[in-house]
Amino acid sequence: MKPSASPVLIVGSVALDSVETPSGHVENALGGAATYAAIATSLFAPVRLVGVVGDDFPVQHTQFLEARGVDLGGLQRIEGGKTFRWKGDYLRDLNHAETHQTQLGVFESFEPHLPGEYAHTPFVFLANINPELQLKVLDAVQSPKLVVCDTMNLWINLSRDTVLKVLSRADVAVMNDGEARQLFEEDNLIRAGRELLKLGPRVGIIKKGEHGALLFSGDDIFSAPTYPIEEVVDPTGAGDSFAGALTGYLAQTGDLSLENMRRAVVYGACVASTTVEKFSLDSLAELNRDEVERRYRYVQAMSAF
Repeated sequence: MKPSASPVLIVGSVALDSVETPSGHVENALGGAATYAAIATSLFAPVRLVGVVGDDFPVQHTQFLEARGVDLGGLQRIEGGKTFRWKGDYLRDLNHAETHQTQLGVFESFEPHLPGEYAHTPFVFLANINPELQLKVLDAVQSPKLVVCDTMNLWINLSRDTVLKVLSRADVAVMNDGEARQLFEEDNLIRAGRELLKLGPRVGIIKKGEHGALLFSGDDIFSAPTYPIEEVVDPTGAGDSFAGALTGYLAQTGDLSLENMRRAVVYGACVASTTVEKFSLDSLAELNRDEVERRYRYVQAMSAF
């Protein structure tokens, strides 16, 4: 990490996940969109995390986050409350999770609070949370240099108009291919990407899982490849890792040019490719910048022609 890297504010869920895939299963493992994004971002820049957990949240998880340089001044711990828990599987399709149980716990009444200098953080990533909360964070932050936001199909179903408001205030809007098709009622991703830009963001990014991502800006389209993985163990958190690494790289370089946005997308894809190789955050916990750079160079060589 460069000493000059700007901090990144990340707001989203911190959770305990129970996941089953063809490779096995884990119970109550560390998860949550903000958690994956924070660890991915920490490879490039300092992180300020805003979220909420119950008093049942294991201390080793907070120690792990702190060891990675994540500032937990914005992580609320509610006494007597239960941490958000999600249970699901990827047995039918590794690209789509089947949810079996969602226990919101303290996350149901979560109100983001930005302590101290958090409101002046120059780079902001709004991870997947209720879009009403994303708007509250946008109202609270002071003149950020860059706002990146994510969403999911649940909020598109329940609060489409609010999702559109959030996207209109973001600099970089990120979603996966299924969400883009759903939001714009458009099967063609190129047309969906064009519609995304019409909402107001400077850059629109549509994630395509193992097939990389599409970046849209003005009339420009960039198709970013990703590092090839032979065995996917657990896809949970890959999209959050992608967005976190992308934001972290931009915060580290301070370069918001379209050319550097392209590089950031590839870095995001390389970090996300690591996430899926083990359950929970086990792969991300072992990842270092040397391995990220190796994967980046491999993708460069693989896609050169």
